Amino acid sequence: MRSTVPTGETMRHHWLAFTSNRRFHQAPKLVSKAEGIFYHTPQGHKLYDSLSGLWCTPLGHGNRQISEAISHQLSQLDYAPAFNVSHPLAFQLSEQIAGMAPGDLNHVLYCNSGSEAADTALKLARAYWRARGKPEKTKFIGRAKGYHGVNFGGISVGGIGPNRKVYGQTLDAYHLPHTWLTENRFSRGLPQEGDYLADALLQILEVQDASNIAAVMVEPMAGSGGVIVPSSGYLKRLRTLCDQHDILLIFDEVITGFGRMGTVFGADYFAVQPDMLTCAKALTNGIMPMGAVITSRDIYQTMMDQPGDDFMIEFPHGYTYSAHPLACAAAMASLEQLNQPSLMEQVRSLSQVFEDAIHDLKGLPLVEDIRNIGLAGAIQIQSDPAHPTKRASEISALCWDKEVYVRFGGNNLSFAPPFICSKQDIHEIFSRVADAIQQYARQQGLN
Repeated sequence: MRSTVPTGETMRHHWLAFTSNRRFHQAPKLVSKAEGIFYHTPQGHKLYDSLSGLWCTPLGHGNRQISEAISHQLSQLDYAPAFNVSHPLAFQLSEQIAGMAPGDLNHVLYCNSGSEAADTALKLARAYWRARGKPEKTKFIGRAKGYHGVNFGGISVGGIGPNRKVYGQTLDAYHLPHTWLTENRFSRGLPQEGDYLADALLQILEVQDASNIAAVMVEPMAGSGGVIVPSSGYLKRLRTLCDQHDILLIFDEVITGFGRMGTVFGADYFAVQPDMLTCAKALTNGIMPMGAVITSRDIYQTMMDQPGDDFMIEFPHGYTYSAHPLACAAAMASLEQLNQPSLMEQVRSLSQVFEDAIHDLKGLPLVEDIRNIGLAGAIQIQSDPAHPTKRASEISALCWDKEVYVRFGGNNLSFAPPFICSKQDIHEIFSRVADAIQQYARQQGLN
């Protein structure tokens, strides 16, 4: 089927996700083709993809190995029921993921997105404690500026205000402070200060009591919140406190999972093992919707050892498309490439180039902070008090005009280029971003 450019009349039928639809209709940003590290527009422009889509295509676009795997699977088995029936590829993929995950995280529950993975993990946490004879442990703790998708569990533990405010009462959840500190501005990689921020958990427990808390859920680094990186000992301290107070620790690795930090998982980077780990995005290189929760042996075995008849369902949860055959094929082909030591070495090598290139923008007008870790980074733009997100939004639009796709969120410009970039690609992306920032500052009389 040949695609056509939508008109103002036909455009209204598609309600875009997480988008100002009114503004989009005024100046649509459309892509019609993608290859490697580039998007192509219907008008023939070629744009750098500086965020790997939405953090999800680290192998670039048009990956032939994944395309061929999906095509082959489609010719063999297009769908298999997810309940009471399965297919061989689901077990092969689970074994592959278990082999890549840290420690005894070796049991995999499938879903269709990072949002579903977050809610699956939260439901499993409650079910686990009920199976352990502690049904009162139902509350959750997240973190300010954290993002765990858009379903009710995810926005409850999530800490981005605009994602929560219009929906009223959510789950019973409390929030640790975020890990951004003014004294850490312009840190290269891990900031120096901030281990003590994990002790805020103790203040929450003074009021809520650990006997009521099911789990703490955090990202190893807060990606959508603006690549907010914790100090080196923060997660270790959080792990210690959770162990001391009998609380599960869940890592949301939807962004950090499968190489973004130069290690397979963020848990590996920080040498901290959670009780559960959620992933999605890079799992299939963004080509097929798929998410997963990887759980510890203890959680799995606790659920399996519940009393009752063998035909009873241990965890009444799942989706029509859980472990979909085409998604499994895409994931197997994606992980075969992402699990290559040479690729992780390439990510670590590019990370230094990336760090130097993004920090070269320090000193530009309106740039009030720059943060980075692995192949992820953010440029924090000084907010207009009357319109907090306006400047980053308009700079992002100028970047589009300069043929580089840049994602903005709040007052941040976020970057997570594909792992297949060259050093020159990295420098070119930030050269264009610098031009856009300087142009905007001149236009606004702020330089």
